Amino acid sequence: MKRPLVGVTADYRTYSNAPYHVVGDKYLRAVWEASNCTPIIIPAMAESQETAELLDSLDGLLFTGSPSNVHPTRYGHTPSEHYEPHDEARDAMTFQLIEAALEKGLPSLFICRGFQELNAALGGTLYPKLQEVEGRLDHRQPKDDDPDVRYGLRHSMSFTPGGQFARIAGATEIQVNSLHGQGIDEPAPGIEVEGLAPDGTPEAVTVKGAKRFALGVQWHPEYKPLENDFSTRLFRAFSEAVHGKA
Repeated sequence: MKRPLVGVTADYRTYSNAPYHVVGDKYLRAVWEASNCTPIIIPAMAESQETAELLDSLDGLLFTGSPSNVHPTRYGHTPSEHYEPHDEARDAMTFQLIEAALEKGLPSLFICRGFQELNAALGGTLYPKLQEVEGRLDHRQPKDDDPDVRYGLRHSMSFTPGGQFARIAGATEIQVNSLHGQGIDEPAPGIEVEGLAPDGTPEAVTVKGAKRFALGVQWHPEYKPLENDFSTRLFRAFSEAVHGKA
């Protein structure tokens, strides 16, 4: 059977004074191994894309995490070097994709930066640096060269009983990793918060009235997803939607 095609969003970065469109290997492998789909990298080139035609060729979308932050002008804040690094080329592409994907009803999974993009694109706001907000945990990744330490479980996640995430998890509480600097301040009117970190930070959301699967998480389920029960369940739920079974 032909595998469905899942578009995976890319960053726009510069190495040795040369531009690159970059996607972390773990996102591509999660699509291939945990969702049984073929990943297709979408470059951060909004000016070159006919978005409707692009989405007509895809069966789903995965919005990835990134070291960069959503630009403050996308959620009503004043730009500052303090909030860098930014990736405005990626912003231009992903905000365009989010609107088109939700309108089309294309199954979409939003991870970390993608989670933040979703909230901002639908009219919500972000904390540029969550660790500077009184009463919030420092959600940034541990400074360790071992990826198993950086992506290790850090805190609990409480899901809304009866919500989509609780149904996927088969539980109302799980343990998750934490590797983000930005975080949701005001949730967008178009999203439903279904998961909170212990400090009250929204970390699991669904899109209200979505035509198909449209879920976002602030943590990183794509890291070794088949070794974590919830990550496996999440990517299988995404896979079922992409394959047209949900």
